[in-house]
Amino acid sequence: MSHLIHVILLGIIEGITEFLPISSTGHLLIAEKLGLGHRSDLFNVGIQAGAILAVTLIYWQRIWQLLTQWRDPVNRDYLLKLLVSFMITSLLGVIVVVHFHFKLPETVTPIAWALVIGGFWMIAAEQLAARQPDRSEVTWPVAILVGIAQMVAGIFPGTSRSSATIFTAMLVGTSNRAAATEFAFLVGIPTMYAATGYELLKVLKDGGAAHEDWSALVTGFIVSAIVAFIAVKWLLGYIRSHRFTPFAIYRIALGVALLWLMPVGS
Repeated sequence: MSHLIHVILLGIIEGITEFLPISSTGHLLIAEKLGLGHRSDLFNVGIQAGAILAVTLIYWQRIWQLLTQWRDPVNRDYLLKLLVSFMITSLLGVIVVVHFHFKLPETVTPIAWALVIGGFWMIAAEQLAARQPDRSEVTWPVAILVGIAQMVAGIFPGTSRSSATIFTAMLVGTSNRAAATEFAFLVGIPTMYAATGYELLKVLKDGGAAHEDWSALVTGFIVSAIVAFIAVKWLLGYIRSHRFTPFAIYRIALGVALLWLMPVGS
C-alpha cells in the first residue's frame, strides 16, 4: 500500500512541477532523498511523458491547426521553427548521453544551487523582458536558443526545462509571456516523447523489461497526466496577468533550505 502511495505522490509531484518553472527532475530527486524511493530512468521519463500528454491535449487544437494548415506561410514557418528547435535538442542530447555517457547527479547539492541561481536569473530575465516591446513573434534566434536551452536544462537538474525555454524566448525576442510559453511547451512535446521512446528502447534492448515495475509506471503516468492537465490550465490563465516572480522566490527559498538542511553529499 505504501508503495502505491509513493508512486501516486511521485506522479503528483511530476504533474505539478513539469511545466511550472521550478524543475520536475530536481523535485523528483529531492522526493527520492526524502524517502519516496529510487525509481528507474524509464519511470522518471515515463511520468514526464504523462505530463506531456496533458499538454498535448490542452494544445490539441493548435497542433491540429499547424499540421492541417501547414501550407499557410505563418503556420509553416512556426512548424519549421519547432522542428529546428527539437532537432537541436535531439542532436545535443545524443552527443551528451551517448558520447559523454551523461548521468543525472545523485546528490541534492547541485540541484539546490541550480534552483537558487535559476530563481535569481528568472527575476532578472523577467525584468529585462518587461522593458522590451510586447512581441509575440517567434524568431529564428528564439527557436535555436530554445533548443539549446532544453539541453542545458537536461544537463543541470534544478534548472527547469520550462524555465530555461520560456525565459530564453522572452529575452531573445518573444517578450510576450503567453507566446513564449506556448512555443516552449509545444517544442517540449516531441522532445519528451522522444526521450521516453529512447528510454523504453534502451530497457527493451538491455532486457530490463522483466524487471521494470510496469504497474507503477502506468499508475504514475496516469496520475501525472491528470495533475499536469490541471496545473497547466491554471498556469496558462495565471500568466495572462501575473509575472513568474512567485515561482522564482519559491525556487530560491527551496534551494537555500536544501543547502542549509541537507548534509553535504546527500
